[in-house]
Amino acid sequence: MPKMKTHSGAKKRFKKLKNKFKYSCASKRHLLTKKTTKRKRNMRRGGIVHATDAGRVSRMLPNS
Repeated sequence: MPKMKTHSGAKKRFKKLKNKFKYSCASKRHLLTKKTTKRKRNMRRGGIVHATDAGRVSRMLPNS
């Protein structure tokens, strides 16, 4: 059986912690002038992938 390939999009979006996955917020790249300072400040913080989605993310990142 061949090796599982890593999903290229997931590899760019998620980082593996000890037993969880970390992500950064979207919509932080362009069109920032129309977004409020509070909204941009809150987007600096990332987040942890919810437990119901963690299995799906781990299947996309088999080597981590």
